[in-house]
Amino acid sequence: MSKLYFSYSAMNAGKSTVLLQAAWNYRERGMSPQLYTAAIDNRDGADRVTSRIGIEAEARTFTQGSDLFLEIGALGTCHAVLFDEAQFLTDLQVWQLAKVCDELSIPVLCYGLRTDFQGKLFPGSAALLAIADNLREIRTICWCGSKATMTLRLDPDGKPVEEGEQVAVGGNESYISLCRKHWRSGELGK
Repeated sequence: MSKLYFSYSAMNAGKSTVLLQAAWNYRERGMSPQLYTAAIDNRDGADRVTSRIGIEAEARTFTQGSDLFLEIGALGTCHAVLFDEAQFLTDLQVWQLAKVCDELSIPVLCYGLRTDFQGKLFPGSAALLAIADNLREIRTICWCGSKATMTLRLDPDGKPVEEGEQVAVGGNESYISLCRKHWRSGELGK
Protein backbone atom coordinates (compact mmCIF):
# COMPACT_ATOMS: atom_id res chain seq x y z
CA MET A 1 0.00 0.00 0.00
CA SER A 2 1.27 3.47 -0.88
CA LYS A 3 1.35 5.97 1.93
CA LEU A 4 0.60 9.63 2.56
CA TYR A 5 3.55 11.33 4.29
CA PHE A 6 3.65 14.72 6.01
CA SER A 7 6.98 16.32 6.90
CA TYR A 8 6.38 19.55 8.80
CA SER A 9 8.30 22.26 10.62
CA ALA A 10 8.58 25.94 11.35
CA MET A 11 10.05 28.26 8.68
CA ASN A 12 13.64 27.82 7.54
CA ALA A 13 14.06 24.17 8.53
CA GLY A 14 14.91 22.96 5.03
CA LYS A 15 11.60 21.39 3.96
CA SER A 16 12.13 22.24 0.29
CA THR A 17 15.68 20.92 0.44
CA VAL A 18 14.46 17.60 1.84
CA LEU A 19 11.75 17.43 -0.85
CA LEU A 20 14.29 18.08 -3.62
CA GLN A 21 16.59 15.41 -2.20
CA ALA A 22 13.74 12.89 -2.17
CA ALA A 23 12.90 13.76 -5.80
CA TRP A 24 16.56 13.32 -6.73
CA ASN A 25 16.59 9.89 -5.08
CA TYR A 26 13.60 8.78 -7.20
CA ARG A 27 15.18 10.10 -10.40
CA GLU A 28 18.54 8.52 -9.57
CA ARG A 29 16.80 5.14 -9.52
CA GLY A 30 15.17 5.71 -12.90
CA MET A 31 11.76 6.61 -11.49
CA SER A 32 9.50 9.54 -12.37
CA PRO A 33 8.48 11.75 -9.44
CA GLN A 34 6.09 14.66 -9.95
CA LEU A 35 6.60 17.84 -7.92
CA TYR A 36 3.87 20.31 -6.98
CA THR A 37 3.97 23.67 -5.25
CA ALA A 38 1.34 26.22 -4.28
CA ALA A 39 0.56 28.74 -7.01
CA ILE A 40 0.10 31.38 -4.29
CA ASP A 41 3.86 31.31 -3.52
CA ASN A 42 5.44 32.60 -6.72
CA ARG A 43 8.46 34.37 -5.20
CA ASP A 44 10.87 32.19 -7.22
CA GLY A 45 8.59 31.58 -10.18
CA ALA A 46 5.19 29.93 -10.11
CA ASP A 47 6.43 26.60 -11.39
CA ARG A 48 9.53 25.97 -9.25
CA VAL A 49 10.41 24.38 -5.95
CA THR A 50 13.40 26.36 -4.72
CA SER A 51 15.57 25.86 -1.67
CA ARG A 52 17.47 28.64 0.08
CA ILE A 53 20.68 26.63 -0.39
CA GLY A 54 20.43 27.10 -4.15
CA ILE A 55 18.86 23.94 -5.55
CA GLU A 56 15.59 23.93 -7.45
CA ALA A 57 13.41 21.89 -9.77
CA GLU A 58 10.41 22.38 -12.04
CA ALA A 59 7.02 21.76 -10.50
CA ARG A 60 3.35 21.84 -11.32
CA THR A 61 1.26 24.27 -9.31
CA PHE A 62 -1.93 23.74 -7.37
CA THR A 63 -4.62 26.20 -6.37
CA GLN A 64 -7.45 25.74 -3.90
CA GLY A 65 -9.64 24.71 -6.82
CA SER A 66 -7.34 21.99 -8.18
CA ASP A 67 -8.74 18.46 -8.24
CA LEU A 68 -5.51 16.69 -7.39
CA PHE A 69 -6.86 13.16 -7.72
CA LEU A 70 -7.94 13.82 -11.31
CA GLU A 71 -4.72 15.71 -12.18
CA ILE A 72 -2.41 13.06 -10.77
CA GLY A 73 -4.47 10.28 -12.32
CA ALA A 74 -3.99 11.88 -15.75
CA LEU A 75 -0.19 12.21 -15.46
CA GLY A 76 0.71 8.82 -16.90
CA THR A 77 3.75 7.15 -15.38
CA CYS A 78 4.38 8.62 -11.95
CA HIS A 79 6.22 6.83 -9.15
CA ALA A 80 5.68 9.45 -6.42
CA VAL A 81 4.11 12.87 -5.95
CA LEU A 82 5.85 15.47 -3.78
CA PHE A 83 4.08 18.60 -2.51
CA ASP A 84 5.91 21.72 -1.31
CA GLU A 85 3.96 24.32 0.69
CA ALA A 86 1.43 21.62 1.68
CA GLN A 87 -0.06 23.89 4.34
CA PHE A 88 -1.91 25.60 1.47
CA LEU A 89 -3.79 22.43 0.51
CA THR A 90 -7.48 22.35 1.36
CA ASP A 91 -9.02 19.66 3.53
CA LEU A 92 -10.67 18.19 0.42
CA GLN A 93 -7.34 18.11 -1.43
CA VAL A 94 -5.67 16.20 1.39
CA TRP A 95 -8.42 13.59 1.10
CA GLN A 96 -7.83 13.55 -2.67
CA LEU A 97 -4.15 12.82 -2.00
CA ALA A 98 -5.11 9.98 0.34
CA LYS A 99 -7.22 8.62 -2.53
CA VAL A 100 -4.15 8.85 -4.82
CA CYS A 101 -2.32 6.57 -2.37
CA ASP A 102 -5.23 4.20 -1.81
CA GLU A 103 -6.61 3.89 -5.35
CA LEU A 104 -3.71 4.78 -7.66
CA SER A 105 -1.00 3.21 -5.45
CA ILE A 106 1.24 6.26 -5.73
CA PRO A 107 3.05 7.49 -2.60
CA VAL A 108 2.44 11.17 -1.77
CA LEU A 109 5.06 13.11 0.19
CA CYS A 110 3.90 16.47 1.58
CA TYR A 111 6.15 19.15 3.08
CA GLY A 112 4.82 22.22 4.86
CA LEU A 113 4.39 24.42 7.88
CA ARG A 114 2.46 23.03 10.81
CA THR A 115 1.19 26.37 12.17
CA ASP A 116 0.90 29.99 11.13
CA PHE A 117 2.37 33.08 12.80
CA GLN A 118 -0.41 33.03 15.42
CA GLY A 119 0.21 29.39 16.36
CA LYS A 120 -2.91 28.17 14.53
CA LEU A 121 -2.98 25.15 12.24
CA PHE A 122 -3.24 25.73 8.51
CA PRO A 123 -6.18 23.80 6.98
CA GLY A 124 -3.90 21.57 4.89
CA SER A 125 -1.63 20.88 7.83
CA ALA A 126 -4.57 20.05 10.11
CA ALA A 127 -5.91 17.53 7.61
CA LEU A 128 -2.47 16.00 7.03
CA LEU A 129 -1.83 15.70 10.78
CA ALA A 130 -5.18 13.93 11.05
CA ILE A 131 -4.92 11.40 8.23
CA ALA A 132 -1.31 11.03 7.02
CA ASP A 133 0.15 7.55 7.40
CA ASN A 134 3.53 8.92 8.42
CA LEU A 135 4.35 12.17 10.24
CA ARG A 136 7.88 13.58 10.51
CA GLU A 137 9.11 16.77 12.10
CA ILE A 138 11.97 18.53 10.33
CA ARG A 139 13.78 20.45 13.01
CA THR A 140 15.29 23.90 13.09
CA ILE A 141 16.57 26.03 15.93
CA CYS A 142 15.70 29.28 17.66
CA TRP A 143 18.33 31.98 18.14
CA CYS A 144 18.74 30.65 21.73
CA GLY A 145 19.68 27.17 20.51
CA SER A 146 16.41 25.49 21.54
CA LYS A 147 14.24 23.67 19.01
CA ALA A 148 12.15 26.18 17.05
CA THR A 149 8.54 25.09 16.73
CA MET A 150 6.87 28.43 16.03
CA THR A 151 7.01 31.02 13.25
CA LEU A 152 6.81 34.73 14.03
CA ARG A 153 5.74 37.22 11.35
CA LEU A 154 7.65 40.49 11.14
CA ASP A 155 6.53 43.86 9.79
CA PRO A 156 8.76 45.82 7.35
CA ASP A 157 10.60 47.33 10.34
CA GLY A 158 11.40 43.91 11.80
CA LYS A 159 8.83 44.16 14.60
CA PRO A 160 6.58 41.20 15.57
CA VAL A 161 3.11 41.09 14.00
CA GLU A 162 0.32 39.61 16.13
CA GLU A 163 -2.74 40.07 13.89
CA GLY A 164 -3.54 39.78 10.22
CA GLU A 165 -4.49 37.39 7.48
CA GLN A 166 -3.33 33.81 7.94
CA VAL A 167 -1.52 33.78 4.60
CA ALA A 168 1.09 36.39 3.75
CA VAL A 169 3.75 34.88 1.51
CA GLY A 170 7.29 35.84 2.48
CA GLY A 171 10.72 34.62 3.43
CA ASN A 172 13.43 35.60 5.88
CA GLU A 173 12.46 39.26 5.58
CA SER A 174 8.97 38.46 6.91
CA TYR A 175 9.34 35.47 9.23
CA ILE A 176 11.62 34.05 11.89
CA SER A 177 11.51 30.64 13.56
CA LEU A 178 11.54 30.66 17.35
CA CYS A 179 11.07 28.34 20.30
CA ARG A 180 7.67 28.71 21.93
CA LYS A 181 9.09 30.79 24.83
CA HIS A 182 10.61 33.42 22.53
CA TRP A 183 7.65 33.32 20.14
CA ARG A 184 5.33 34.15 23.06
CA SER A 185 7.57 37.00 24.26
CA GLY A 186 8.43 38.24 20.75
CA GLU A 187 12.10 38.30 21.71
CA LEU A 188 14.10 38.16 18.48
CA GLY A 189 17.56 37.53 19.88
CA LYS A 190 20.77 39.45 19.97
